[in-house]
Amino acid sequence: MLREIVEQFVETGEPVGSRTLSRRLPISLSPATIRNVMADLTDAGLLFSPHTSAGRLPTERGLRLFVDGLVQFGDISAEDREAIGGTLAAAGRSLEDTLAEASAMLSGLSAAASLVLAPKSEGAIRHIEFVPLGSGRALVVLVGADGTVENRVIEIPPGVLPSALVEAGNYLNARLAGRPLAELRRLVAEDIAADRTALDRLTQQVVEAGLATWSGEGRGASLIIRGQARLFDDIHEIERLAAIRQLFERLEMQETMLRLLEMAESSDGVRIFIGAESGLFGASGISTVVAPARNGEGRIVGAIGVIGPTRINYGRIVPVVDYTARVIGRLLG
Repeated sequence: MLREIVEQFVETGEPVGSRTLSRRLPISLSPATIRNVMADLTDAGLLFSPHTSAGRLPTERGLRLFVDGLVQFGDISAEDREAIGGTLAAAGRSLEDTLAEASAMLSGLSAAASLVLAPKSEGAIRHIEFVPLGSGRALVVLVGADGTVENRVIEIPPGVLPSALVEAGNYLNARLAGRPLAELRRLVAEDIAADRTALDRLTQQVVEAGLATWSGEGRGASLIIRGQARLFDDIHEIERLAAIRQLFERLEMQETMLRLLEMAESSDGVRIFIGAESGLFGASGISTVVAPARNGEGRIVGAIGVIGPTRINYGRIVPVVDYTARVIGRLLG
């Protein structure tokens, strides 16, 4: 009975009455029996009645019982598998663009908000290039040893010629030797302090600006969220609107990225948090499905997830999140 009530709730979002339940049950039961069992489930804290004469809705405790032991997680469909693989396999895009596509794709497949988290990367660098953009700006192109490409726009000093950008790139590439960015920054700082660069003042400033653009938040550190508007589709109360606003505020905090990684690292696979269980967003009425993205050695290289109302379709979303996490793990690894 609990399974049928939750599945109907996921489908419609409306309270489920005894008459509706009698039509859905695979066995024939009297209306009195159905009402008695619903009353027992309510007394056990698994159901509640939003109005005096309405049907029943599952509580967060009831949803937890459903997720832990009653829901049937099917395999990901061939259509979803093809959509995910096709989206993430597209070549010629930067890592950030690929992750943004993955987040948008996951939001569409789950009909909820999605997030893709790529942690700070300090892997080896293969090539750095400065491309003039005009108007005192240049594009810094960084190619990792794993083939990932990242781009940042920087401000350059007035009077910098294109030849100085080429010289800045040549200087850095001569010192790369497969070093990670942190080590390259240290070597360049030592060269500049000891006046060993053989670069003029303006070119030195270009070099420093190009490296500084990846300092602070870390190269590749990003939390990409798509489909936030879907969280407003199922709001009927002012309290829920306040909870959604609080959720948005917390998603913008750096601490959220660290907690998401901690949640992923403590799991071998997909984890489902109902309401405030995760301690991350502090909001009831919200469910979070998160999975770690691991590389070939099993190391965490990111995390992906879905955030939506508690009536999200767990049976469909969990295998989609799981498969997407494995594909992104191979991509980031």
